[in-house]
Amino acid sequence: MPFNPDIHHRRSIRLKDYDYSSAGAYFVTLCVLNRECIFGEVTDGVIMLNHPGEIVQAEWLKSAEIRKEIELDAFIVMPNHLHGIIVIDHALPSVGATGGSPYGRSPQINHIRQRATGRSPRQPGPSPRSLGALVAGFKSATTIRINEIRQNSGCPLWQRNYYERVIRDERELERLRDYITGNPAKWAEDRENPVLHL
Repeated sequence: MPFNPDIHHRRSIRLKDYDYSSAGAYFVTLCVLNRECIFGEVTDGVIMLNHPGEIVQAEWLKSAEIRKEIELDAFIVMPNHLHGIIVIDHALPSVGATGGSPYGRSPQINHIRQRATGRSPRQPGPSPRSLGALVAGFKSATTIRINEIRQNSGCPLWQRNYYERVIRDERELERLRDYITGNPAKWAEDRENPVLHL
């Protein structure tokens, strides 16, 4: 079915006219599709990650190595979601990761797309060095690796969107750090806990 903006339009939850490549601190939550608990379990207020959960944790940490303009602050991988604080600092050098693909958008690929479609290639996806680029690259990497071990090639792992919040001041930063650290202890009443939705 061809794209129809009246049918296929998804309402953005991003702040209108906000530049998510701006330097600053951001709080994000990424959720697994259908709240499926595939990253581990919480026992006595402690998250016990399984192999997919360890992959998510490793890829999150790798994000700061790949994207030199970001620094990671507090984060936690829960059974079916991840909370994290990201700081974007453009004074740090970039390696050019775009988040759209592990191979970027090369002129050769764009030329092939143009020849195949007869029109100029559209540059889909988030802006380079932005919060969206980080999330897209992270979701892509974790989905590929986890689908390999689950033998689910091509299946989505994450919900299509994610929650973000621009952190406005030091007090809010500390409150969010406490929230992240205390998340496993509050799993029984966490709104992402699928048991609460039965």
